[in-house]
Amino acid sequence: MVIVDALFNSNAEIADKIELITGIRPKLEIFDLCDADKSADFFRRHNDLKGVIHFAAHKAVGESVEKPLMYYRNNLVSLINILEGMTDNDIPNIVFSSSCTVYGQPDELPVSEKAPIKKAESPYGNTKQISEEIISDTILATELRGIALRYFNPIGAHESALIGELPIGVPNNLVPFITQTAIGIREQIRVFGDDYNTPDGTAIRDYIHVVDLAKAHVVAIDRMINGKMKKDFEVFNLGTGIGYSVLDVIRAFERVSGMKPNYKIVGRREGDVEKVWANPDFSNRELGWKAEQGLDEMVASAWKWEQAIRKK
Repeated sequence: MVIVDALFNSNAEIADKIELITGIRPKLEIFDLCDADKSADFFRRHNDLKGVIHFAAHKAVGESVEKPLMYYRNNLVSLINILEGMTDNDIPNIVFSSSCTVYGQPDELPVSEKAPIKKAESPYGNTKQISEEIISDTILATELRGIALRYFNPIGAHESALIGELPIGVPNNLVPFITQTAIGIREQIRVFGDDYNTPDGTAIRDYIHVVDLAKAHVVAIDRMINGKMKKDFEVFNLGTGIGYSVLDVIRAFERVSGMKPNYKIVGRREGDVEKVWANPDFSNRELGWKAEQGLDEMVASAWKWEQAIRKK
């Protein structure tokens, strides 16, 4: 296993933690996949790879609205360089980290893979739509095969508390903002909007534990390598099928921690969808995969991770 990371929002110590958890030492190469020459050199040196799992993208909706060019450059150029490296060296399989943001604000809920791709609500969501199109077009013109996994809001950390979500700077995602506020790093959680058409007025999402998500990637790459795909480009929703509001997540944290973190309702954030949750039936049936952990378990694992890293 080889990891490529520019360490834009991570650190090299994660390779050590992966070894502790799995017993396997991954190779780590540090460079930016937007660098065409370094990317091409990497794939020439690793032309025996059976597949690639592509996570190298900026991923915050709000930040993408503020910095659209940064998102288009990073998320699309890195993908193009990866696909060129793969096709030039006959590396056949790619699993792509896509997102439920490709659906925009769905007309029907829960949203299945058959839902129409609507105009994206943010540059981030648009990069995921465009990326899926780039992969699909490349597959039509080459021997490449691909699976796009459309994530529904991953949260949580590994049960060992050795690896978890540790954003550099101010978090753009809800759960690390909650845990950092509870532990005293942030002053207050901002809840973006309480006037949505939802039971408590706050936006609703389908949250999935990051370990459940990781297991789906293992299943997907195995499906490709072992010739189990039904067509050359497949798409799967990765979610629990349950929608929780922002306040639901805060209350879950209060239950598992016994604390009441400080939060404030502020205006809506541009680019946010009102409500979305998955219909995971196709993924459950076709992949033989199902999300297992509930909201309290997800939030508890994130809190355990936050406490562990602050002790260090």
